[in-house]
Amino acid sequence: MKTLNLPTILTILRIVLIAPLMICIFMNNLTAQIITILCFVLASITDFVDGRLARKNKQVTTLGEFLDPLADKMLVNLTFLALVVLGRVPVWVFAIILVRDFIVDGVRMLAAKNRITIAASKYGKLKTMVQMITITLILMNVIIGNEVFGVINTVLLYIVVALTVFSGCDYLIKSRKLMI
Repeated sequence: MKTLNLPTILTILRIVLIAPLMICIFMNNLTAQIITILCFVLASITDFVDGRLARKNKQVTTLGEFLDPLADKMLVNLTFLALVVLGRVPVWVFAIILVRDFIVDGVRMLAAKNRITIAASKYGKLKTMVQMITITLILMNVIIGNEVFGVINTVLLYIVVALTVFSGCDYLIKSRKLMI
């Protein structure tokens, strides 16, 4: 099986899109803000498409399995960090997301050491999807500046935190035998 197939190329594209996103997110003009949203949305779409293509076409590769979660974490965590710096997301939200990711990655590394693969859970996938939707809406509100959007974004951030904690606990419960 070819290592560099379409799903893996889409994952690499997601990683590449992070650079212009990070540059433009800190620029205070409409064009840069639109580029930021477009980069983030396009990168988020590649996350949805690459996994489906890989499974559908039986193109799952070791490189893809390694890069996909890495690309997701880079995209989401770096964007959340930028939004913290810009004062759009409270630091405690980002801290919870980061701690959960460290814990889950640690559990996965421990499992890998024992030749056990822990697949992404449906709750982890749901968490990532809700994070991406929330980030998109926060980025849109940077342009729109609407109070109602701000309230919706705050509610979504609480949902993100709840899903983050819940999916992290789910990983820990499912892997408790491994840790004992």
